[in-house]
Amino acid sequence: MTSSIIDLQKISHSYFRDDVEIPVLKQLTLAIEPASFVALLGPSGSGKTTVLNLMAGFDRPTRGRVSINQTTVSHLSDRQLAKWRANTLGFIFQFYNLIPVLTAAENVELPLLLTSLSRVQRAKHVTTALRLVGLGDRMTHYPRQLSGGQEQRVAIARAIVMDPKILLADEPTGNLDGEAADEIMTLLQRLNAEQGKTIVLVTHDLEAAQRATSICKLQKGRLV
Repeated sequence: MTSSIIDLQKISHSYFRDDVEIPVLKQLTLAIEPASFVALLGPSGSGKTTVLNLMAGFDRPTRGRVSINQTTVSHLSDRQLAKWRANTLGFIFQFYNLIPVLTAAENVELPLLLTSLSRVQRAKHVTTALRLVGLGDRMTHYPRQLSGGQEQRVAIARAIVMDPKILLADEPTGNLDGEAADEIMTLLQRLNAEQGKTIVLVTHDLEAAQRATSICKLQKGRLV
């Protein structure tokens, strides 16, 4: 049995426009070990975000097999997939996806509302996650009261509040200035080194990619 926590075997993925097949990924094979920090680097249109969406189960491959933490993701029903995703991975988006009318703590708590945890237990998880990202003093602030870097840290706290083994980050610094981007990359490095999180980072920024422990370059749907 493979020791990889993420295992993509001969993945091909296409979109269809009318009757025309548009290939995005072509026979891509990639294995990622537990507690790795891997950057998927490539220009726009190289297929890197598609790889991340396949890992998260947001898309299903046209051909090939996606195995995450010994589970073949493409074999799961939509209901099974939602439960598996909640317990296995956290997803970090470029544009934060915070709800403006909720405080930082309430935004982080959202994934916990689908669990059987009590209100007191949820509050403990939220406090731990926000302190871990350095925002223990911003719990009652709304997104409009935070900087872009702080909003992204709230989003990261939301991604880790269920203590997933895997974090998938889609251009997490793409909407930030240099200083805030550096803070986010340092935080991701800490989560990898100190918490043992397996992190897959999608980026077109070589400087961000170099903060990972290994880099995989994609070009036109293939690893190069």
